[in-house]
Amino acid sequence: MTTFDDRERAFETKFARDEDMAFRVIARRNKLLGQWAAGLMKLTPEETDAYSRAVIHAEFEEAGDEDVVRKLLGDLTAAGVEVDDAMVRKAIDDQAVEARRQLMELK
Repeated sequence: MTTFDDRERAFETKFARDEDMAFRVIARRNKLLGQWAAGLMKLTPEETDAYSRAVIHAEFEEAGDEDVVRKLLGDLTAAGVEVDDAMVRKAIDDQAVEARRQLMELK
């Protein structure tokens, strides 16, 4: 029976590690998205840091990426930046790849 217990613990550990990595990727992606949008809005470095944190916090409003998309679209449009839904979603995909790459380099 210990073989099954060991196997179960291994699966639980892997699941926890995978969930932790997914959370880190999303948080890093959102930080990068904030920096991307701040660059388009021509924010100062201090404003960029604050905006990146605001994008990270937007993720916690509801499950999925829709809250982040709404925030970015609203803020970019309010700043007079020509942007559409497809452009924001492409940035989300691009920044997710970059976030995963950065986190893999840290290992």
